[in-house]
Amino acid sequence: MPTPQIAGLLAPVVALNIWTFVMEVWMYKTRIPVFSKLQIKNTTTRAELDPLTPPNVRWKAENYNHLMEQPTQFYAIALVLAIAGTDNTVDILLAWSYVGVRVVHSLVHCTTNHIPRRFFTFLVSSGILMVMTGRAALLVF
Repeated sequence: MPTPQIAGLLAPVVALNIWTFVMEVWMYKTRIPVFSKLQIKNTTTRAELDPLTPPNVRWKAENYNHLMEQPTQFYAIALVLAIAGTDNTVDILLAWSYVGVRVVHSLVHCTTNHIPRRFFTFLVSSGILMVMTGRAALLVF
C-alpha cells in the first residue's frame, strides 16, 4: 500500500495525463473534419498545411504538443518527490497547482489564444515547477 505522500503525488501525475488525453480527443474532433475536406497528399508538409488550417484548430494541436514538453519535467520531479520525499502536503499542493495552471494554459491556448494571458500562465507553471525541482534537489543532494 503506497504511503499518503506517494499516492498524493501520483494523483496529479495521473490527472495531467488524463487532461492530455482530453486535449488529444479535442484536437482530433476539430482537425479530422478540416483535414477530411482538404486534398492532403502524403508529401504535404506542415508548412503547406498550416495556412489551410483555421487557427482555432491549429491551437489545439499546438497545445497537445506543448503537453509533451515541459510537463515531462513535472512527471519526473513529481516521481522524485514521491519516492524520495517526506510526508509533506506542500509538495502535493504544488503538484496540484501545476496541473491546474496547465489546464488553464490549455484552455487559454485553445479558445482565445490571448498571448499575454497564455504567457502568464506558462510563467506561473514554470515557477511552480522550479519550486518543485528545488524541493526535490534538497532531498536528493
